[in-house]
Amino acid sequence: MREIKIDDHHASSLLPEGYTWKLAWHDEFDGPVLDRSKWGFRRHFWGKRFDTFAGEEAIRFDGKSNIELHLIRQGDDFSAPLLQTGSLTWDIPKDSQGFWPFGRYEQPRFMHRYGYYECRCRLQRQPGWWTAFWLQAPGIGATSDPGASGVEVDIMESFQPGEIISHALHWNGYGHDHRGMHSNGMARIDHKRDIMRLNLDDYHYFGVHWARDGYTFYVDGVQSGQKLTDAVSHTEQFILLHGECKGYRVDGKPCEEVRTVVLPEAFVVDHVRVFDEVNV
Repeated sequence: MREIKIDDHHASSLLPEGYTWKLAWHDEFDGPVLDRSKWGFRRHFWGKRFDTFAGEEAIRFDGKSNIELHLIRQGDDFSAPLLQTGSLTWDIPKDSQGFWPFGRYEQPRFMHRYGYYECRCRLQRQPGWWTAFWLQAPGIGATSDPGASGVEVDIMESFQPGEIISHALHWNGYGHDHRGMHSNGMARIDHKRDIMRLNLDDYHYFGVHWARDGYTFYVDGVQSGQKLTDAVSHTEQFILLHGECKGYRVDGKPCEEVRTVVLPEAFVVDHVRVFDEVNV
């Protein structure tokens, strides 16, 4: 991997060798407020308000060029923010007065195709919630062609403090036609075997090289798992930084584990960057 500096004030990027890279988009989170020209909040899940998705109230800036995505408590409920540069069509609430089954179109902040996507971050420290860095397409699953409809690309998912699971692709929607593949080369993961353990005190680099022929994942500048070529999106997709309390997707309430969390508790992100290959 090559260490590339974008300026003299922020951490370098770690990019795959053998390519010429050009910075296409980035957020260094210098603050003091969220750049709403780059990020929005996901507040709905399959068209309905999802109580565990928080908004501005769960965002902090530490003054050191980092954004903190906080787990917060309001009474008996817990929530965390899910930042996104676009939106999933199926999440937008439909017009209750009309026959059209989709909501009002939302203009994306940033959509992109191919390149290298990198996040430098420090993982959550306590159990009961999970964090992720991933890509999604607005119309994923709209057709049986993932090249046209998009592929969910899970670059980093951490379901326990200091642990990330193998990287993954999901395509053809999330119902009966859903298909998936992990970077272990299997459709499913072994939660005892396919885990990478990382130091909780350190910032880590998570990245994916999205090429026309597949996805190659990296952790701290080292390739992680095998290149995935089972399904490749050839349409523009958006970026997500994800914090979510466990339990709400199961029975609409927080898991017992999260009730033991000592606040403040946060997923800390130093930067998100997108690079294009030059002369491709």
